[in-house]
Amino acid sequence: MNYENPLQPPKKEAAISYYSKEQIECPVCGAKFKREEMYSGGGRVIAGDLTDELRRLYEPSAKYGEVHPLIYSMTVCPKCLYAGFTQDFRIVDKATAEKLLEKMDQRHTAVNGLFGRVDFNNARTLHEGAAAYYLALLCYDEFDEKFSPTIKQAICALRAAWLFSTLGEKEPEENYTYISKLFYQKALFLYRRALELETTGKEMIAGLKSFGPDVDKNYGYDGVIYLGALLEYRYGQKADMEMRLKRLSTHKISLAKLFGLGKSSKNKPGPILEHARTLYDSLKAELHETDDD
Repeated sequence: MNYENPLQPPKKEAAISYYSKEQIECPVCGAKFKREEMYSGGGRVIAGDLTDELRRLYEPSAKYGEVHPLIYSMTVCPKCLYAGFTQDFRIVDKATAEKLLEKMDQRHTAVNGLFGRVDFNNARTLHEGAAAYYLALLCYDEFDEKFSPTIKQAICALRAAWLFSTLGEKEPEENYTYISKLFYQKALFLYRRALELETTGKEMIAGLKSFGPDVDKNYGYDGVIYLGALLEYRYGQKADMEMRLKRLSTHKISLAKLFGLGKSSKNKPGPILEHARTLYDSLKAELHETDDD
């Protein structure tokens, strides 16, 4: 038999994350906290398949178990629950900070309604990860258009949908799968709105460092076009079929340009072109078009 040596200290659990040495001061409420970061390397992340929603799946490792890089991307103040992408977190003008502070209680009520309670003072779980994107979605409502808040909200809504979907698989007794569908609907609206605002010049999409949609790769503006089409096809309304077919037809043209140009461009990543071609064929089928049309 193998017995542990009582003189040896107990083995530490394999760490997935750590806290930054530098304290962050919340520009909204003034609270100071350390940001939780995910360790890189060490076999913590084993990349799996890429879904047609451009979400990267990960294989669990023997040492670390399941790892979800997505849950560490947003910076969240544990006191007032102001949340946003890291590059935006400290860039808040006084007027915006005041509005965000006024709505602190609303944010607490909103996340408590979903989870009972989340605590950003402790190591994040899927619950805090999903809550972080929901909170950022609420907070970006107060940001000026120069920060491109709509496309950021779109990405937050999509990532929230992914995480709530995963929570639904793990906790089927809860309503997380239903909540995931609501966030997919929100993501559809926001991707559609972001493209409209960019087209009319009212809000530029270019204000975002990475378009994601996941954290492992930046698919750029092509990813926005593709996801706008995919979400419309998968989650768009079917009550008004004339409107639906009109929107799908517009997306079909955009997709044709995307993978048509991609054939002669080495800068476009292969996976998105493959998914765009598959989606294009699906749109043609719903539109009852053939290759001769």
